[in-house]
Amino acid sequence: MTPRDKLTLASLQKMKRDGAPISMLTAYDYPCAQILEEAGVECILVGDSAAQVVLGHNSTLQIDVDFLVTLAAAVRRGAPSAYLVGDMPYMSYHVNHEEAIRNAGRFMRDAGCDCVKIEGDRRIAKTIKRMSAATIPVMAHLGLRPQAVHQLGGYRAQGRDADGAQRLIDDARRLEDAGACALLLEAVPPEPAQAIAEATELPVIGCGAGPHCDGHVLVLHDMLGISEGLLPRFVKQYGNVRTDIRNAVDGYLSEVRSGKYPAPEHTYKGSKMQDAR
Repeated sequence: MTPRDKLTLASLQKMKRDGAPISMLTAYDYPCAQILEEAGVECILVGDSAAQVVLGHNSTLQIDVDFLVTLAAAVRRGAPSAYLVGDMPYMSYHVNHEEAIRNAGRFMRDAGCDCVKIEGDRRIAKTIKRMSAATIPVMAHLGLRPQAVHQLGGYRAQGRDADGAQRLIDDARRLEDAGACALLLEAVPPEPAQAIAEATELPVIGCGAGPHCDGHVLVLHDMLGISEGLLPRFVKQYGNVRTDIRNAVDGYLSEVRSGKYPAPEHTYKGSKMQDAR
């Protein structure tokens, strides 16, 4: 693979101006990050979705900064040229601005992220303003916000009526004015997503937000077919890795139990042992 130039915010802004779609996937470990780097994925999100797809929790709420910073550092080592986004977990930026800046700074300094992502509507504008003033680029996450699942009453699409769509558009404008460097729209209809993408110079990444966004993101485990259970309607599976892994494990078990593995070619040669008797 020919090494590529480091992707930066300026790179993403140019892609938006040129009409070149931006690809983003999640990653949580070094080998997967290597694969995404080799494939040429522009952006990698170290998402709080790791709480579900890595740790087995039923929501994104049960994960902390320490764990995500560790994962992000591993992903950076595997994908040195990708634009790396660190997902700030639940309650890591809500208490006060100083704590938000301190936690975000760990993603930037300790993990080598290019920006952080935080969920919220117009009420987080002041937080974004303070973080931006501290030289921390912030991607604002609008629409369905999994960290607010209990407040929203479940995992429901947002902006589906005229008033909700207008609130999304207004929130996007306010967060841009506050200093957000990019937007992520999750589970919103194409119409408000298109209005937002066309009204801003910020790169707009869609997660189930229709075809008019500047880029799109999926959870890696979902699109590879590793995740189990019902997936969001916007997920398209591009592989069936869960079945591939199961078949490989079944083959291993069969050969161990039958004595076929290890075969002579899997053993080391050595001198014959002397009879100790």
